[in-house]
Amino acid sequence: MIAGLLLAAGGARRFGSQKLVAPIDGEPLVRHAARALTSAAEALIVVVGSEATAVREALAGLDAFIVVNDDWASGLASSVRAGIAALDGRVAAVLITLGDQPALEPRVIDAVVREWRSTGRAIVAPRYRGAQGHPVLFARSVFGELSALAGDRGAKAVIERDPARVAYLDIDAPMPRDVDTVHDLGTVK
Repeated sequence: MIAGLLLAAGGARRFGSQKLVAPIDGEPLVRHAARALTSAAEALIVVVGSEATAVREALAGLDAFIVVNDDWASGLASSVRAGIAALDGRVAAVLITLGDQPALEPRVIDAVVREWRSTGRAIVAPRYRGAQGHPVLFARSVFGELSALAGDRGAKAVIERDPARVAYLDIDAPMPRDVDTVHDLGTVK
């Protein structure tokens, strides 16, 4: 089974309010990211933290397991750990992505999964015109490393630890934009 892990716990300091519930095309930003992830994931885990109730409500009606990260302010690693801890024992791999990237394309997510199945590598990461982006797929063999992350860093250290176990998937497209400011809402395509 492949699970999707959507990290949606941050405080959105630069945005000025909880950006994940801001509307894009009539729907909350986080809902776009969650729906894209379900294209290839058989289960969806969403880690919420800051304004957890509002983010949970923005996802109402989606088939998602919500994990509340009470330690969200300590950094991104705490959300990765919380998400990995919530995975079912049948999960062979997890696709990790960010809740503030509403323009993730299901075709890229599907291609990452196909690359994992064809290469058998422990980690598959897309590179958008040379820059590493999301979603990154991690096989069960690296879940322990993900569970040991600390601070305000994501899984980059796990990816960089052993390049031989990483398959990069080159995507000839711009990287999906993060929404960090109110201005960014109008630039997401």
